[in-house]
Amino acid sequence: MISRNSLKSKIIAIVPAAGIGKRMLLDIPKQYIKIKNRTILEYTLMTLLSHPSIVRIIVSLHKQDNYFHKLSIASNIRVTSVIGGNKRINSVLSGLIVPTNANWVIVHDAVRPCLSYKDLEKLIAIIGKSKIGGILARPTCDTMKYIIDKTNKISHTISRKKLWHALTPQLFPINLLRFCLEKIIQDDVNITDESSALEYCGYHPLIVLSSYKNIKITFPEDLIFAEIYLKELFNI
Repeated sequence: MISRNSLKSKIIAIVPAAGIGKRMLLDIPKQYIKIKNRTILEYTLMTLLSHPSIVRIIVSLHKQDNYFHKLSIASNIRVTSVIGGNKRINSVLSGLIVPTNANWVIVHDAVRPCLSYKDLEKLIAIIGKSKIGGILARPTCDTMKYIIDKTNKISHTISRKKLWHALTPQLFPINLLRFCLEKIIQDDVNITDESSALEYCGYHPLIVLSSYKNIKITFPEDLIFAEIYLKELFNI
């Protein structure tokens, strides 16, 4: 387990927040949508700030972001912002450039505000025993179909026994994640999460079961569920 009293216990968190969230059909990036009196991004950062092993949070912003520095949480001494890139991978690498004496890095979606402290602590405790890292995830419950390219016709059914939905946070040794992400860029490979970079480089991160409430805000209807879960977490 990662000991909170050792140097190795120090973790930085990178929160890619350079996206604009087109699928929400709103005039502002979805991480700045307010639920009650706080933005989605603030709820996301609050849970990360609550953990004593996370010594710094680096928020990767769009170069034209006009919202973040107006938030009170932006002035927190443990919160730093950097300019992100056009892709998630570039935003994460921008965060990894910031000097730190931490050995581990958590990457967490800006619009996944319903992460519980319990799940965060469980991830850190379990992955702390690993040299490779791991992610929060949920097993697939629905029947999964594989379609024929561009036809929307079903080719066959895929067994769901070994299928999991990859969520965040994802926790890895800093140097290992940096190496794998740089390899992805060098080889011009497309990935959608950080664990995919490790997989590409031949590593096998661990899976840690997440609560079903750890949802990502993608569509307008997600806000309904988020408000319910946030009431439980933050008593809003």
